[in-house]
Amino acid sequence: MKVYSVLFSDSGKAYNFKTEEEFSKGDYVIVETENGLQYGKIYCEANIKASEIFKDIVRKATDEDYNKYLENLKDADEARKKCIELVKYLGLDMNVLSARYSFDRTQLLFDFTADERVDFRELAKKLAGIYHTRIELHQIGARDKAKKIGGVGVCGEPLCCKRFLAKMDAVSMTMAKNQNLALNPSKINGCCGRLMCCLAYEEEAYEENNKNMPQIGKKITTPKGEGQVISTNILERKYKVLIDGNKEEFYADQD
Repeated sequence: MKVYSVLFSDSGKAYNFKTEEEFSKGDYVIVETENGLQYGKIYCEANIKASEIFKDIVRKATDEDYNKYLENLKDADEARKKCIELVKYLGLDMNVLSARYSFDRTQLLFDFTADERVDFRELAKKLAGIYHTRIELHQIGARDKAKKIGGVGVCGEPLCCKRFLAKMDAVSMTMAKNQNLALNPSKINGCCGRLMCCLAYEEEAYEENNKNMPQIGKKITTPKGEGQVISTNILERKYKVLIDGNKEEFYADQD
C-alpha cells in the first residue's frame, strides 16, 4: 500500500490518498473524497505509512475523464455566472468568486466573500432547483480570495499563495516587529490587505539572530562607556549606542 499527495489545482493544497498501484509525478487520477469523486494530479509520493484514514485513489484518469473534467469546468463557470445573477436578484451582499463541480457532479460548490454573515438559504434553494445536485456555498477570507485570483506582490513577483504555497501559515504582527519593519500597512500588508505571507519565511532566522541582542532604548555598558541603544541590525547582529552624544557601533558577538 502506498500513499500519494494529490493536487486538485496547481495553486491548491495537496491531499493524501492511498492505493496499491504505482503512479508517477504528474499522473492524472480519479480519487474518492468526502465530496464525491474528484479529478486530480499526482504531486509526489508521501513519505508516510498507509493508513485507513486516507481515502482511495480509484484509478488512473483516462482521456474520456479529461474531457469530462473540461466539461465540468465549463459548466461550473456558467453556474458561477448564474449564481451572480441570482445574488443581484435577491439583493445579497456577497461576491461570488468561483464555482466547481465534483468530478461525478454530485456536488456544486461556490466560493464567495462577504463583509458579514449572509443568509443564502433562498439562493441555495434556487440553485438546487436549477442544477439538481447538492449545493454548497462557502464563505472564504481575504487571503483565500487572493490565492484564487492571483496578482503581483510588492516584490514584483506573482503572489506566493497563488504560485506555490500549498498551506498558508499564520502571520502575526509580532513577526513584523521582530524584523524591525515599519508598522505601516502599505509596507507590511499584501494585496489581500492582510500581513504578507513572506513575513513568516525568515522569522526563524530573525529569532535566532535576535538572541542576546540589546533592545532599542535600553541603557547598557560597553567597552567605550555607558550609553543607550538607538538602533539594531538583527541580520548582521550589530547595534548602535549613543555614548556622550556620539554614535558607536558594536557587534553582539564581539568580546
